[in-house]
Amino acid sequence: MAAPVTSRTEFFPLTVARVDALTDDAAAVTFAVPDELRERFAFAPGQSLTVRRRVGEADERRSYSICVPAGAAPRIGVRAVAGGAVSGWLVRELAPGDVVEVQAPSGAFTPDLAAAGRHVLLAAGSGITPMLSIAGSVLAAHADAEVTLVYGNRRSDSVMFADELADLKDRYPAQLQLVHVLSREPQEVELFNGRLDAAKLRALLPATVDVDAVDHWWLCGPFGMVTDAIDVLTEFGVPRARIHRELFYVGDDPPAEVHHVDAPIGTGAEVTVVLDGRTTVVTVPPDTAVLDGAQRVRPDLPFACKGGVCGTCRALVRHGEVRMRRNYALEQDEVDAGYVLTCQALPVSDEITVDYDA
Repeated sequence: MAAPVTSRTEFFPLTVARVDALTDDAAAVTFAVPDELRERFAFAPGQSLTVRRRVGEADERRSYSICVPAGAAPRIGVRAVAGGAVSGWLVRELAPGDVVEVQAPSGAFTPDLAAAGRHVLLAAGSGITPMLSIAGSVLAAHADAEVTLVYGNRRSDSVMFADELADLKDRYPAQLQLVHVLSREPQEVELFNGRLDAAKLRALLPATVDVDAVDHWWLCGPFGMVTDAIDVLTEFGVPRARIHRELFYVGDDPPAEVHHVDAPIGTGAEVTVVLDGRTTVVTVPPDTAVLDGAQRVRPDLPFACKGGVCGTCRALVRHGEVRMRRNYALEQDEVDAGYVLTCQALPVSDEITVDYDA
C-alpha cells in the first residue's frame, strides 16, 4: 500500500527524547522520530524545524535550526528570550516524553555535501546551531574539507555547545580551526576580544584565513553581525554567490502576528494561492500582506515568524506584482527569480498568483 500523501505544511506530533541544558538560558531538544516519519524528517545540514505551541487561542510558531550532522536524530538548539512564548517553554518546561507539534525540515541554508572545499563559518550567540550541523556534516563527508569556525559570544559561560565544539576540534584537528571571540571576558590574544562587528571582522578575517581561497562563507547570527560581515566580505572582493546568510529574529522575539479576520474585505487585489496542488482565490485588502489576507481562507499556509526572517512563507510570484516590506531570508538570486516572503508581500497589481509549491 502506498504511503499516505501529506502536506508539506502539516505538523506531526513528535516525542521529546532528550533535553540537554547548554547554558543557563539555552537547551538542546532531541526528538524521537517514528519509523513511518523517518523519510519526512530526513534533513540536510543547516535546515530548521518549525515547532508549534497552542496557548489558549494563540497559534505560536517558531523555527529553530537543527544542530546535529545529517543522519542523526533531529535536535534543535534553543536560547530562551525574555517573554518568549515558545523559547522559554522549550528551554525551561519541556521534558523527555513530552509531545511537540513539529513540521518537517525546511530551509536552503545548506552546503553541497558532494563537494569538499574550504568553508568559513561566522556565528554569534544562538547562530551556532546550524553551523554545528554544517561543520560536522562537511567534515564527516570529506577528509580534505577545511572548516574555520569563528564564534562570537559575551562570555565563556554563554557559549552554546562548548563541549561539542571542543570534541569536534579533537576529532578533526587538522581540518577544523576554531576561533572563539568574547566581548565581555578578556582573552590573552587581543584580536579575539570584542564584538564581531565590521571593524573586528576587517582585522580578524585576514589574520585567520586566506580570504581569497575560501569557497563558501556561512553567516548566522544577529542582524548587525550578518550585515557587517556581508559588507566586509564585499570590501574584500568576495563574490556574493559565495556568501550564504541566515538570520535569527531581528529583535528579541518575532513581531506580534497581525490578524485581519474581522476586518471588512472591501476592495483589494485578487490573489490566487497555490499550495499542495490546491488553488484558492481570495481578495486581499490594500496594505495587507498576502499571507495575512489569504489565511482567512487557507489557514494551512506555512509561516513561523511573520517577521521576514525565517523564510518559512516563501512562495513564487507567477503572475502580478507585490512589494516586500523587508527581507532578511531570501538570497538575491531567489528574489531575482520571483520568490517573495508572503508575510511581507503587499499587493501592487490587481491580480496576483503566488505558488508555495514552486
